Amino acid sequence: MKYIESERVDIARQIYNRELSYKEAMEKYGLCRNSVKNYVRNYIKQNNLPPLAKGRPSGTFVVRKGMANEPPAKQEDLEKMTREELMQEVLKARIRETRLKKGYEVKGDGVVIKYDMQNTNPY
Repeated sequence: MKYIESERVDIARQIYNRELSYKEAMEKYGLCRNSVKNYVRNYIKQNNLPPLAKGRPSGTFVVRKGMANEPPAKQEDLEKMTREELMQEVLKARIRETRLKKGYEVKGDGVVIKYDMQNTNPY
């Protein structure tokens, strides 16, 4: 699909400002990855901007090894936490919940897996 220059600049601006990811822009506007990259590259060059930082945008979280195996935080601890720490706790709780739904619990650093007999079928 062909876009005029002002539309290309708008698409690139949204990506540069982290309003859209590359993947979301590709799906929304029906573009291939190279086209989206070219739009952003031209936008950066025309506006003399620093290149996009590689990696995750700020505010996203990475699950570090063993993080989901830590015990849940107590109520008093939750009240003292910052927003980022609360987000980490929510992420850990979701991981723990998903594992329990699948029928296993991870002990320690994740090497030992304890299966629940209700969810394991020998046949």
